[in-house]
Amino acid sequence: MDLPLGYLFRDLDDDQLKRIAAVAREIPMEKGQQICREGEEAKELYILKTGAVELMTKVEHDVELPISILRKPGDIFGAGVLVAPYQYALTARCAGKGVLFSIKRSAIQKLMMEDRDLGCIIMTNLAAHFLGRLKESRREIKVHFSTLLRSYS
Repeated sequence: MDLPLGYLFRDLDDDQLKRIAAVAREIPMEKGQQICREGEEAKELYILKTGAVELMTKVEHDVELPISILRKPGDIFGAGVLVAPYQYALTARCAGKGVLFSIKRSAIQKLMMEDRDLGCIIMTNLAAHFLGRLKESRREIKVHFSTLLRSYS
């Protein structure tokens, strides 16, 4: 299986990558198809093979705020499968026809328990990714706050 590598799998060896690929399954997706919803139980990790996926968060009852669009093969979403309380943090919808790889939470957790090095690498990569996103969010907040302050001057 031609599993594109995303940030979670950086630094895994060939054997570990083969075991990850062995538990992944391909899923075709159609434009507009909802893949997962914010707040739902996270049952699967997703890896983009082809197409595009839009990530959104709910602001009000029926108002969704776009967060990003994933287009690069290997882009990963649904990392809530790795961290309790095992919920999706964002809603994901297919923005363009394509193919995803899906890995069930039970399968990835089993691999991580059987091979502690694999689990440590995946969790280290997850932490580094989230810390990068946190820094990016802080930069954006500073820009918005500075703009707000200038408007009151």
